[in-house]
Amino acid sequence: MSKKINGGVYPTMITPYTADNKIDFNGVEQILQWYTERGVDGIFAICQSSEIFFLSFEERLALLKFIMEHKPQGVNIVASGHTADDLDTQIEEAKHFIDCGIDAYVFISNRFAKADESDEVFMENMMKVCDALPGIDFGIYECPYPYKRLLTPEMLKEMVKTNRFRFIKDTCCNLDQLQAKVDAVKGSDLMIFNANAATFLESMKMGCSGYSGVMANFHPELYSELIANIDKDPAKAQKLQDIVGFFSVVECQTYPINAKYYMTLDGLDINITSRARNIADFPKNRALEIDQMHALTKMIKATL
Repeated sequence: MSKKINGGVYPTMITPYTADNKIDFNGVEQILQWYTERGVDGIFAICQSSEIFFLSFEERLALLKFIMEHKPQGVNIVASGHTADDLDTQIEEAKHFIDCGIDAYVFISNRFAKADESDEVFMENMMKVCDALPGIDFGIYECPYPYKRLLTPEMLKEMVKTNRFRFIKDTCCNLDQLQAKVDAVKGSDLMIFNANAATFLESMKMGCSGYSGVMANFHPELYSELIANIDKDPAKAQKLQDIVGFFSVVECQTYPINAKYYMTLDGLDINITSRARNIADFPKNRALEIDQMHALTKMIKATL
Protein backbone atom coordinates (compact mmCIF):
# COMPACT_ATOMS: atom_id res chain seq x y z
CA MET A 1 0.00 0.00 0.00
CA SER A 2 1.37 3.43 -0.95
CA LYS A 3 1.90 5.92 1.84
CA LYS A 4 1.82 9.66 1.36
CA ILE A 5 5.22 11.31 1.54
CA ASN A 6 5.06 14.95 2.58
CA GLY A 7 7.37 17.58 1.19
CA GLY A 8 9.52 19.79 3.42
CA VAL A 9 12.59 19.23 5.58
CA TYR A 10 14.00 15.73 6.12
CA PRO A 11 17.14 15.61 8.31
CA THR A 12 19.61 12.86 7.56
CA MET A 13 19.59 11.33 11.02
CA ILE A 14 22.89 10.97 12.84
CA THR A 15 23.84 8.19 15.28
CA PRO A 16 25.18 8.94 18.78
CA TYR A 17 27.43 6.46 20.62
CA THR A 18 28.08 5.58 24.23
CA ALA A 19 31.52 5.83 25.80
CA ASP A 20 32.13 2.18 24.87
CA ASN A 21 31.18 2.82 21.21
CA LYS A 22 27.73 1.25 21.22
CA ILE A 23 24.61 2.96 19.88
CA ASP A 24 23.34 5.40 22.50
CA PHE A 25 19.60 4.87 22.34
CA ASN A 26 18.97 7.52 24.97
CA GLY A 27 20.79 9.92 22.68
CA VAL A 28 18.74 8.72 19.71
CA GLU A 29 15.56 9.57 21.58
CA GLN A 30 16.91 13.03 22.40
CA ILE A 31 17.71 13.67 18.73
CA LEU A 32 14.21 12.62 17.70
CA GLN A 33 12.82 15.10 20.23
CA TRP A 34 15.19 17.79 18.92
CA TYR A 35 13.82 17.24 15.41
CA THR A 36 10.25 17.37 16.73
CA GLU A 37 10.83 20.69 18.47
CA ARG A 38 12.13 22.14 15.21
CA GLY A 39 9.12 21.07 13.20
CA VAL A 40 10.69 18.76 10.62
CA ASP A 41 8.36 17.15 8.11
CA GLY A 42 10.17 13.82 7.87
CA ILE A 43 13.34 11.99 8.82
CA PHE A 44 15.71 10.13 6.54
CA ALA A 45 16.90 7.40 8.93
CA ILE A 46 19.63 4.75 8.60
CA CYS A 47 21.46 6.77 5.95
CA GLN A 48 25.09 7.74 5.40
CA SER A 49 24.84 10.41 8.11
CA SER A 50 23.80 7.56 10.40
CA GLU A 51 27.19 5.95 9.60
CA ILE A 52 25.50 2.86 8.15
CA PHE A 53 28.69 1.64 6.51
CA PHE A 54 30.16 1.44 10.01
CA LEU A 55 27.17 -0.31 11.62
CA SER A 56 26.47 -4.03 11.52
CA PHE A 57 23.19 -5.27 10.07
CA GLU A 58 22.00 -6.03 13.60
CA GLU A 59 22.85 -2.50 14.74
CA ARG A 60 21.12 -0.93 11.75
CA LEU A 61 17.99 -2.97 12.38
CA ALA A 62 17.93 -2.27 16.12
CA LEU A 63 18.40 1.43 15.44
CA LEU A 64 15.52 1.56 12.97
CA LYS A 65 13.22 -0.40 15.27
CA PHE A 66 13.94 2.08 18.07
CA ILE A 67 13.34 5.07 15.79
CA MET A 68 10.00 3.66 14.67
CA GLU A 69 8.97 2.96 18.26
CA HIS A 70 9.76 6.57 19.21
CA LYS A 71 9.03 8.40 15.98
CA PRO A 72 7.46 11.84 16.21
CA GLN A 73 3.75 11.95 15.47
CA GLY A 74 2.87 13.07 11.96
CA VAL A 75 6.45 12.80 10.68
CA ASN A 76 7.31 10.59 7.71
CA ILE A 77 10.14 8.11 8.23
CA VAL A 78 12.03 7.02 5.14
CA ALA A 79 14.98 4.75 5.77
CA SER A 80 17.82 2.99 4.02
CA GLY A 81 20.37 0.64 5.57
CA HIS A 82 21.17 -0.48 2.03
CA THR A 83 24.87 -1.37 2.20
CA ALA A 84 25.33 -4.94 0.95
CA ASP A 85 27.06 -5.63 -2.35
CA ASP A 86 25.16 -8.71 -3.58
CA LEU A 87 21.50 -8.45 -4.53
CA ASP A 88 20.26 -11.45 -2.54
CA THR A 89 21.63 -9.99 0.70
CA GLN A 90 20.21 -6.60 -0.20
CA ILE A 91 16.76 -8.13 -0.61
CA GLU A 92 16.84 -10.13 2.62
CA GLU A 93 18.11 -7.20 4.70
CA ALA A 94 15.59 -4.82 3.11
CA LYS A 95 12.70 -7.07 4.14
CA HIS A 96 13.68 -6.66 7.79
CA PHE A 97 13.89 -2.87 7.51
CA ILE A 98 10.57 -2.68 5.65
CA ASP A 99 8.88 -4.78 8.34
CA CYS A 100 9.59 -1.96 10.80
CA GLY A 101 6.76 0.04 9.19
CA ILE A 102 8.67 2.78 7.36
CA ASP A 103 6.97 4.99 4.78
CA ALA A 104 9.52 4.25 2.05
CA TYR A 105 12.63 2.12 1.71
CA VAL A 106 15.49 4.15 0.26
CA PHE A 107 18.03 2.50 -2.02
CA ILE A 108 21.59 3.77 -2.28
CA SER A 109 22.29 4.30 -5.96
CA ASN A 110 25.86 2.98 -5.95
CA ARG A 111 24.79 -0.41 -4.58
CA PHE A 112 23.24 -1.57 -7.87
CA ALA A 113 26.28 -1.27 -10.15
CA LYS A 114 30.01 -0.79 -9.92
CA ALA A 115 31.50 2.55 -10.91
CA ASP A 116 32.55 1.24 -14.33
CA GLU A 117 29.21 -0.46 -15.06
CA SER A 118 26.47 1.02 -17.22
CA ASP A 119 23.14 2.56 -16.29
CA GLU A 120 21.52 -0.47 -17.92
CA VAL A 121 23.19 -2.73 -15.35
CA PHE A 122 22.01 -0.38 -12.61
CA MET A 123 18.41 -0.43 -13.82
CA GLU A 124 18.33 -4.19 -14.28
CA ASN A 125 19.64 -4.83 -10.77
CA MET A 126 17.40 -2.24 -9.16
CA MET A 127 14.27 -3.60 -10.82
CA LYS A 128 15.17 -7.11 -9.71
CA VAL A 129 15.33 -5.93 -6.10
CA CYS A 130 12.12 -3.90 -6.47
CA ASP A 131 10.23 -6.92 -7.81
CA ALA A 132 11.38 -8.97 -4.80
CA LEU A 133 9.98 -6.39 -2.36
CA PRO A 134 6.23 -6.00 -2.95
CA GLY A 135 3.99 -3.78 -0.86
CA ILE A 136 6.43 -0.94 -0.14
CA ASP A 137 7.24 2.36 -1.80
CA PHE A 138 10.84 3.25 -2.57
CA GLY A 139 13.25 6.13 -2.49
CA ILE A 140 16.75 6.44 -3.83
CA TYR A 141 19.75 8.37 -2.52
CA GLU A 142 22.70 9.49 -4.64
CA CYS A 143 25.11 8.67 -1.83
CA PRO A 144 28.69 9.87 -2.44
CA TYR A 145 30.24 6.92 -0.58
CA PRO A 146 31.94 4.75 -1.73
CA TYR A 147 31.34 6.46 -5.07
CA LYS A 148 28.61 8.73 -6.39
CA ARG A 149 26.24 7.41 -9.06
CA LEU A 150 23.90 10.15 -10.24
CA LEU A 151 20.51 9.40 -11.73
CA THR A 152 19.70 10.60 -15.22
CA PRO A 153 16.32 11.98 -16.36
CA GLU A 154 15.89 8.84 -18.46
CA MET A 155 16.36 6.62 -15.41
CA LEU A 156 13.84 8.70 -13.47
CA LYS A 157 11.26 8.32 -16.22
CA GLU A 158 11.60 4.54 -15.95
CA MET A 159 11.19 4.73 -12.17
CA VAL A 160 8.05 6.82 -12.55
CA LYS A 161 6.53 4.09 -14.75
CA THR A 162 6.69 1.64 -11.83
CA ASN A 163 4.55 3.97 -9.66
CA ARG A 164 6.56 2.80 -6.65
CA PHE A 165 9.16 5.54 -6.19
CA ARG A 166 8.28 8.45 -3.91
CA PHE A 167 11.53 10.00 -2.61
CA ILE A 168 14.84 11.01 -4.16
CA LYS A 169 17.69 12.57 -2.24
CA ASP A 170 19.51 14.41 -5.01
CA THR A 171 23.20 15.26 -4.61
CA CYS A 172 24.09 16.53 -8.09
CA CYS A 173 24.45 20.14 -6.79
CA ASN A 174 23.76 21.37 -10.33
CA LEU A 175 20.67 23.43 -11.15
CA ASP A 176 20.62 22.50 -14.82
CA GLN A 177 20.68 18.80 -13.95
CA LEU A 178 18.06 19.34 -11.27
CA GLN A 179 15.74 21.08 -13.72
CA ALA A 180 16.02 18.14 -16.12
CA LYS A 181 15.23 15.73 -13.29
CA VAL A 182 12.24 17.79 -12.12
CA ASP A 183 10.92 17.84 -15.67
CA ALA A 184 11.36 14.05 -15.91
CA VAL A 185 9.14 13.37 -12.86
CA LYS A 186 6.59 16.14 -13.45
CA GLY A 187 3.04 15.00 -12.81
CA SER A 188 4.14 11.91 -10.86
CA ASP A 189 4.29 11.09 -7.14
CA LEU A 190 8.10 10.96 -7.23
CA MET A 191 9.43 13.83 -5.11
CA ILE A 192 12.93 15.26 -5.38
CA PHE A 193 14.62 16.52 -2.21
CA ASN A 194 17.73 18.63 -2.72
CA ALA A 195 20.71 17.89 -0.46
CA ASN A 196 22.62 21.01 -1.50
CA ALA A 197 22.04 24.12 0.58
CA ALA A 198 23.51 26.64 -1.86
CA THR A 199 21.03 25.74 -4.61
CA PHE A 200 18.08 25.10 -2.32
CA LEU A 201 15.85 28.13 -2.97
CA GLU A 202 16.32 27.96 -6.74
CA SER A 203 15.62 24.22 -6.70
CA MET A 204 12.36 24.79 -4.82
CA LYS A 205 11.28 27.41 -7.35
CA MET A 206 11.85 24.92 -10.16
CA GLY A 207 9.75 22.24 -8.47
CA CYS A 208 11.77 20.28 -5.93
CA SER A 209 9.84 19.11 -2.88
CA GLY A 210 12.15 19.94 0.00
CA TYR A 211 15.53 19.69 1.67
CA SER A 212 17.21 16.49 2.85
CA GLY A 213 20.78 17.26 3.73
CA VAL A 214 23.29 17.30 6.53
CA MET A 215 22.60 20.92 7.49
CA ALA A 216 19.18 19.89 8.79
CA ASN A 217 21.19 18.49 11.72
CA PHE A 218 22.12 22.06 12.65
CA HIS A 219 19.13 24.34 12.00
CA PRO A 220 16.26 22.60 10.15
CA GLU A 221 13.93 25.35 11.30
CA LEU A 222 15.68 27.85 9.01
CA TYR A 223 14.93 25.64 6.00
CA SER A 224 11.30 25.31 7.08
CA GLU A 225 11.04 29.09 7.42
CA LEU A 226 12.60 29.53 4.00
CA ILE A 227 10.08 27.17 2.42
CA ALA A 228 7.19 28.95 4.13
CA ASN A 229 8.24 32.28 2.64
CA ILE A 230 9.04 31.34 -0.97
CA ASP A 231 5.70 32.72 -2.16
CA LYS A 232 4.59 34.72 0.87
CA ASP A 233 7.73 36.85 1.28
CA PRO A 234 10.30 36.23 -1.48
CA ALA A 235 12.75 38.79 -0.06
CA LYS A 236 12.75 37.02 3.30
CA ALA A 237 13.20 33.67 1.59
CA GLN A 238 16.23 35.04 -0.27
CA LYS A 239 17.74 36.36 2.96
CA LEU A 240 17.33 32.95 4.55
CA GLN A 241 18.89 31.33 1.48
CA ASP A 242 21.90 33.62 1.79
CA ILE A 243 22.26 32.53 5.42
CA VAL A 244 21.82 28.78 5.03
CA GLY A 245 23.92 28.69 1.89
CA PHE A 246 26.84 30.37 3.63
CA PHE A 247 26.45 28.32 6.81
CA SER A 248 26.66 25.14 4.76
CA VAL A 249 30.43 25.53 4.40
CA VAL A 250 30.65 23.62 7.69
CA GLU A 251 29.79 20.50 5.66
CA CYS A 252 33.49 20.57 4.79
CA GLN A 253 34.32 20.35 8.48
CA THR A 254 34.39 17.11 10.49
CA TYR A 255 30.83 15.94 9.90
CA PRO A 256 28.96 14.30 11.66
CA ILE A 257 31.07 15.14 14.71
CA ASN A 258 30.35 18.84 14.28
CA ALA A 259 26.60 18.19 14.05
CA LYS A 260 26.65 16.20 17.27
CA TYR A 261 28.62 19.01 18.89
CA TYR A 262 26.05 21.56 17.67
CA MET A 263 23.27 19.54 19.28
CA THR A 264 25.13 19.56 22.61
CA LEU A 265 25.02 23.36 22.44
CA ASP A 266 21.23 22.99 22.41
CA GLY A 267 21.43 20.88 25.55
CA LEU A 268 21.50 17.33 24.22
CA ASP A 269 23.43 14.92 26.43
CA ILE A 270 25.30 12.99 23.75
CA ASN A 271 28.89 12.13 22.99
CA ILE A 272 30.27 13.69 19.83
CA THR A 273 32.38 10.70 18.80
CA SER A 274 31.98 9.01 15.43
CA ARG A 275 32.93 5.69 13.88
CA ALA A 276 33.37 7.35 10.51
CA ARG A 277 35.54 10.32 11.55
CA ASN A 278 38.43 10.85 13.94
CA ILE A 279 37.67 13.13 16.89
CA ALA A 280 41.23 14.46 16.56
CA ASP A 281 40.11 16.11 13.33
CA PHE A 282 37.73 18.34 15.31
CA PRO A 283 40.13 20.64 17.20
CA LYS A 284 39.19 23.65 19.31
CA ASN A 285 39.16 26.10 16.41
CA ARG A 286 36.59 23.94 14.59
CA ALA A 287 34.47 23.79 17.73
CA LEU A 288 34.64 27.58 18.00
CA GLU A 289 33.37 27.89 14.44
CA ILE A 290 30.33 25.82 15.42
CA ASP A 291 29.90 27.87 18.61
CA GLN A 292 29.76 31.00 16.49
CA MET A 293 27.35 29.53 13.95
CA HIS A 294 25.09 28.40 16.79
CA ALA A 295 25.10 31.91 18.27
CA LEU A 296 24.34 33.46 14.89
CA THR A 297 21.50 31.00 14.31
CA LYS A 298 19.91 32.05 17.61
CA MET A 299 20.34 35.71 16.65
CA ILE A 300 18.73 35.12 13.25
CA LYS A 301 15.80 33.19 14.73
CA ALA A 302 15.15 36.05 17.15
CA THR A 303 14.69 38.42 14.22
CA LEU A 304 12.40 36.22 12.11
